[in-house]
Amino acid sequence: MWICPLCNQAFVNTNQVHSCRDKELSDFLNGKTQHTIELFDHLVQEYRQMGEITIHPAKTMISFAARTRFAYVIQLGKNFVDVVFPFKEPYSDNLCFNKIKKVPGSDDYNHHFRMCFKDDLNNEVRKYMKMAYESGR
Repeated sequence: MWICPLCNQAFVNTNQVHSCRDKELSDFLNGKTQHTIELFDHLVQEYRQMGEITIHPAKTMISFAARTRFAYVIQLGKNFVDVVFPFKEPYSDNLCFNKIKKVPGSDDYNHHFRMCFKDDLNNEVRKYMKMAYESGR
C-alpha cells in the first residue's frame, strides 16, 4: 500500500490521484435533515457489520473502502441517500437499482441505488453491498 505523505490515506497504487482530504465528512452532513443523516449512518453500520471499512470524503462524494474503494455516496438529499456500486458486469435483473450505466473508458458498470428508508436496505440490496465489499477486499 502507498501512503500519501500529505494526507496519510492508503492506496493500492503508488501516487494515486486523489483529493487529499480537502473535505471532511461533516462538510457533507452539515445542514442535512436528521432523516438523511440517519440513513447515512444506517448504511455505514450495515457495512461495518460486513467487516472493516474506511470512509473517505472527497470533493464530490463519500467513498467506502476496504483495501480499495468499493461504493460511493454521490448525493445526500433532503430525504434520501444516493449510492453507486461499481461492478465489472451489469446486474440488470434486480428490483433495487434505478440506473445502471457503463463507465466511459472503463470496464465498470455503475449501479445506482437510492435509499429513502432504512428498510430499503433489504436482502437484495445487502447481496449487492456484500459483492461490492468483497470486490474492495
